[in-house]
Amino acid sequence: MSWNVQSVGLGHVKEFHPDMRKDKGEADVMIRRVIQAYEILSDYSRSEIIESYRECVDPFEEPECEACDLFINETVCIGKGCPQSCVAKAPQAFSFVASTGTARATSQGVSGDYQVQLAVGQCPRSCIHYVTPSQRAILEELLDGILDLPYDTVAEADILYSLIVKANFENNRYRKPKKKPKASTENVDWY
Repeated sequence: MSWNVQSVGLGHVKEFHPDMRKDKGEADVMIRRVIQAYEILSDYSRSEIIESYRECVDPFEEPECEACDLFINETVCIGKGCPQSCVAKAPQAFSFVASTGTARATSQGVSGDYQVQLAVGQCPRSCIHYVTPSQRAILEELLDGILDLPYDTVAEADILYSLIVKANFENNRYRKPKKKPKASTENVDWY
């Protein structure tokens, strides 16, 4: 049964991946549900599922777009005790999580806002990162797994850190695709 669950899960990952869907918001929710269902139906852990998801489509190798979404690594965030609080600087983009006391990005697509840029640049722990939507979905899933588990999650935290470093490196190398010349068939004789 596990090979059937795996093939169906992989098919749904490909079908609902945000890069493949026009409705990005709904695709993000659906991919989370697919990963959750796959975790329940299979014997794999969350980190194994995320790793197999990365093998299918790796947004950390080749970013799909410019990195404009915000992600906070809550494992290193100071939270309410931060002297340069991002929540105080840009409350339209950040808020505190009641359960952990750390900051979390509450809205996306505000990377052009000067206050948000100040908050990102002045973070004393450098825990706020610009990522692509696909990278953010994977990083948030991994972070939720780290924060939800009551036992030692050092290995998952190391994976999270390495993915953030890789995303920062690749996102800085990202270049928008060059415009392709418009092809015209107006002056062509068709036989």
